[in-house]
Amino acid sequence: MLDVRRLRLLRELDRRGTIAAVAEALAFTASAVSQQLGVLEREAGVPLLERSGRRVVLTPAGRILVAHADAVLERLELAVSQLAGAREGIGGPLQIGTFPSGGPAIVPATLAELARRHPALEPMVREIDSARVSDGLRAGELDVALVHDYDFVPASPDTTVDQVPLLEEPMYLATGRTNDSPPATGPTTPGGTLSELLGPWATSPWITAREGTTGHAMAVRACQAAGFQPRIRHQVNDFRTVLALAAIGQGAGFVPEMATRHAPEGVSLTRLPLFRRSKVAFRAGGGTHPAIAAFVAAVRTAVQGLGNP
Repeated sequence: MLDVRRLRLLRELDRRGTIAAVAEALAFTASAVSQQLGVLEREAGVPLLERSGRRVVLTPAGRILVAHADAVLERLELAVSQLAGAREGIGGPLQIGTFPSGGPAIVPATLAELARRHPALEPMVREIDSARVSDGLRAGELDVALVHDYDFVPASPDTTVDQVPLLEEPMYLATGRTNDSPPATGPTTPGGTLSELLGPWATSPWITAREGTTGHAMAVRACQAAGFQPRIRHQVNDFRTVLALAAIGQGAGFVPEMATRHAPEGVSLTRLPLFRRSKVAFRAGGGTHPAIAAFVAAVRTAVQGLGNP
């Protein structure tokens, strides 16, 4: 009989790539992970792992077993969700992940709605980049999370995570105002291709999110699509800081519509033919869990209350 806990370790090895990374994520020692995977191989009766240089990779049989592990763990998540639905009331801790710009714009209104509807629920929020959410969900560090992807940086397929759409918003180019800039009364929506809109800033310094984030990848790829490599001066994840730096002439940057609500004096905002899509993510099979469903309902109410910037 195959052990579910060992199946989870094999799946994490497939996603994370090294035994050390699996051990760190799941609070094991590397030797314990290796030992448990060895036991799983004996249970399976076929080799599941092989050495490739300093790395351990899955054999064809190992990859087959990972696909079954995904299905087994999804069914277990569904079972947990249905058992939770059999209990009266919704309560207890709920670990919530959010991308930085979701914090001030969406999360407070969502938590207020949750407190009104389900006062026994204990939401706990942590900021996390969308690229790390899947790992956090699988490791049990998160129960649900706000995530996003961009044009030029679509979300990677992940059978361990389910998502429901929440919001699509356009992206804006934030720059310092010049004599030719429009008044700072709100974002403008000119026509034009990405090359025409970004091209005038090709030689300017740029402000992007930190390297390794989806926001950074989007900025670099959008500029490349416009025909140039951005000369990055500042790397910050807070869109309010991007706007403030742009306003004083420190460079050009990308911000989503949500961030334009409180643009400072001196910044010019130009709508781009790019979009950011926000979603709610949770472990595959967990969408019917009462606490997850309550969060999805609350965050949708919060987004509806945002209105237009």
